[in-house]
Amino acid sequence: MTASSNRLTWLSSGLFWRTFFLLAFTIAASMAAWVASFRIVEQTPRANQIAAQVISIVTITRTALTHSAPDLRRELLFDLASNEGIRIYPLETTDRVEPPLNTRMMQAIEENIRLGLGEDTQFARNVNEVPGFWVSFTIADDEYWLMLDRERIESTTGVQWAGWAAVTLLLSLLGALIISGLINQPLARLAAAAKAVANGRHITPLPERGPAEIRETNRSFNQMVDDLERVDSDRALVLAGISHDLRTPLARMQLEVELAGLPDEARKGMQSDLEQMDAIIGQFLDYAKPTDDASFARVDLSALLRQAVAEAQRLSDVSIEADIAEDIAVNGNPVEIKRIVSNLVENARRYGKRASDAPVQIELRAHGDHDKVIVEFGDHGNGVPDEEITRLLRPFTRMDQARGQANGAGLGLAIVERIVKRHGGRLLLSNRDSGGLVIRIALPIARK
Repeated sequence: MTASSNRLTWLSSGLFWRTFFLLAFTIAASMAAWVASFRIVEQTPRANQIAAQVISIVTITRTALTHSAPDLRRELLFDLASNEGIRIYPLETTDRVEPPLNTRMMQAIEENIRLGLGEDTQFARNVNEVPGFWVSFTIADDEYWLMLDRERIESTTGVQWAGWAAVTLLLSLLGALIISGLINQPLARLAAAAKAVANGRHITPLPERGPAEIRETNRSFNQMVDDLERVDSDRALVLAGISHDLRTPLARMQLEVELAGLPDEARKGMQSDLEQMDAIIGQFLDYAKPTDDASFARVDLSALLRQAVAEAQRLSDVSIEADIAEDIAVNGNPVEIKRIVSNLVENARRYGKRASDAPVQIELRAHGDHDKVIVEFGDHGNGVPDEEITRLLRPFTRMDQARGQANGAGLGLAIVERIVKRHGGRLLLSNRDSGGLVIRIALPIARK
């Protein structure tokens, strides 16, 4: 497994996205609640501050105008407008006045200003279509408007809040993405490694670093993989020893049968039994053979299947109808892939006949399907009960009652499945509508 495949695995996993959306929702909701709480909590102090500022400006302006010389008032008004953004206008009964927005913030500001300037103080957001924050005040018996820039009074606009909310949401999603990756990457790596082990592939040890729980889990998994590999190695060694110890006396028995003066019928029967025992031993060794990815190479599956079909056609009791697409290639071991066909042919010879004296009819199809190669192998036998199909792939299982009596150890399809898994493929069994069994194999296609 490569680092890029690991990243793709944990990014595409359902747990990652569940964690991501949960964290993103939690962070965004927390930020929204904080912003709403802040706006509520800071509203009263801000209203008091703005009101005090407006009262001070009005009071200072009124005092300055009252005590200034009449010939200097025009210059004073000009300085207030240019330097402080404060404009003074006479209040006329004909003024077109637009009242301020009826918000909680503005109500608090108006209430505080009236406490400082008097209950008859008027407010407006537009006077004669001139926008601003307008406050009335009196000098002697004359009424005036004092206008301030609206930005000095109004709180943060909706556009600003929307911008802050977008930034907050973006940071929330980014944080959720990082946290979800840190949480789910070790789990996704462990799941990918477990899947690879289940498919019979060799994996590199998981990194034993990070939090204590992850380190202990990866350490236990690595130990389990080492134990499984040692069991497989010991099993292959034991079976190889058994094969050597059994095949030597079998060869001696075959020689003795040939030299013994037995009737032809008895001699053929004993030779058949000895050949069957030798074939069963060979099946044991094939099933226990360990995975060797180093022997994998690009294999021309189209040519290999045609060669296997030609060899099977030489058998007198086999008739194969083949439909094999051109230029189909996979990565694998050509000997093992060829063994798939030979085992399936042998399985069909034993179980795919409708009549004992008729040749078995086999259909072989092979074609590419996007990133996979689909190989279909079907016979015209009696098929298998649907509830028993899954049992056919178990070692030492033979469906004699459903498919007819036959000899063997029940390892043919189990060996095929192990080889398919070694090559990263899948094997499915199903009954044909017209009778018989269909074995469908999907293997990763080899890219040029």
